[in-house]
Amino acid sequence: MFHSFVDLFAQITNAAAGSAPANPDNTTPQPWWTNLAFPVLIAAMLYFALIRPQTQAKKKQEETIKSAKTGDKVVTSSGIHGYITNVKDTTVIVKVHDNVKLEIEKSHIDKITRPDSSDSDKTVATKA
Repeated sequence: MFHSFVDLFAQITNAAAGSAPANPDNTTPQPWWTNLAFPVLIAAMLYFALIRPQTQAKKKQEETIKSAKTGDKVVTSSGIHGYITNVKDTTVIVKVHDNVKLEIEKSHIDKITRPDSSDSDKTVATKA
């Protein structure tokens, strides 16, 4: 009884699909790489859509941090505006107001604006 139900279901699905039952003698084998083409294509799309832009943004942010120097106007990721007065290994001293200086991690610098540039709103880099 069980085999007859399976055979009936196979015939119904083949009839619904509009195809004849598979005959292994008349089929041509597909190349081995066709089974790998779709997963490789999906992996490549994910890499170029997600991973590569993130690594490029991180690299750009690291270059921004390395280019920080005394006198640059900065905006931190928390929105603090100020001028760099001292650059250390992992931190910078930012002058926010008269007699107000903050020590901030370099990784939290979001934008750097050079005071010597012709356009005062031109930023060196933006954190993604």
